[in-house]
Amino acid sequence: MLWGALIVGLAVLAVGGDKAYAAIPVGASEAPLVEVVDNRQYADLVIAQVNDYVNVRKEPDAKSEVLGKLYNNSVGHFLEETDGWVKIKSGSVTGYVKSEYVVRGTDALKIARDVETTYAVINTAKLRVREQPNTDSSILGTFSKGDELVVTAKEDGFAKVTYHNKAGYISLEYVDLHTEFVEAESIEEERARKAAEEKARREAEERALAAIKAKEAKEAADAAAREAAAANVNTDSSLGQQVVDYAVQFVGNPYVHGGTSLTNGADCSGFVQSIYAHFDVKLPRTGQRSSGYAVASLDEALPGDLLFYSGHVAIYMGDGRIVHAATPKDGICIGSATFAKIIAIRRIF
Repeated sequence: MLWGALIVGLAVLAVGGDKAYAAIPVGASEAPLVEVVDNRQYADLVIAQVNDYVNVRKEPDAKSEVLGKLYNNSVGHFLEETDGWVKIKSGSVTGYVKSEYVVRGTDALKIARDVETTYAVINTAKLRVREQPNTDSSILGTFSKGDELVVTAKEDGFAKVTYHNKAGYISLEYVDLHTEFVEAESIEEERARKAAEEKARREAEERALAAIKAKEAKEAADAAAREAAAANVNTDSSLGQQVVDYAVQFVGNPYVHGGTSLTNGADCSGFVQSIYAHFDVKLPRTGQRSSGYAVASLDEALPGDLLFYSGHVAIYMGDGRIVHAATPKDGICIGSATFAKIIAIRRIF
């Protein structure tokens, strides 16, 4: 995507099929500079600016049938405007929203970069992360094939990403890029999503119950393990807390890129995979962000939940802390859950 920083007054929009152009008048000399997207394929963007969501209706009437929901910062494409309503197409939904709840034109272009997310997926076995966007720069470390990273900028054939809470650069030659906007959700899609989430929760509860029963049976068969559990484990704690209790035993052990050994060394995803394997849960080596079901925010996260960052995953302990295989320097350690931007939270149990 091509981004351009333009002074208001020089910005040009493509409007409609006839490509009529509208110049924005220059303001007073003390007016601030404003960044807008200089790319006409985004000139028809309509972006919701609401507390939660705005209904997308079949007709431009507040009593008309609701076809879907356009959530805050979600994007649609402008079709027409009539009597205070904007007709949009967003995802599988085509309908009308009240004009007062969306922005478009230059106002939408000003915030487009803030509401989109560009991802880079590594398509080679190992990819070096460098301090600067050139091949002569120092190497910070490596990513593995399939790792998905948030791209914050592109420069000289490199993508700027986060590596262990530090800015780094990876070559664009070895990644697949895709940019995502959140679009409207139809009523049918909302129902299907809620049904799938409810099914996932029920299955998670069943897995948790089965894992608890298996653990209790193992403890009953092994007197030594039962004594250790009585001394060190709160048997009334949730299974997620038991995951945390098990994981913290390995704090101080080494970080090894590509490793899965809790004692001899693991990287972040290998550590998570091996911890959950102890509870008879098979997580993939890559793509763990698809496991379990989504948790909306850190405030709703529980011990045992997986916190995903750009190119990194950790186990949430509660109270704003995580246990994770952090870096070759720090090894397996306990840290702050907000050491970097959280891009997803998933609950396994």
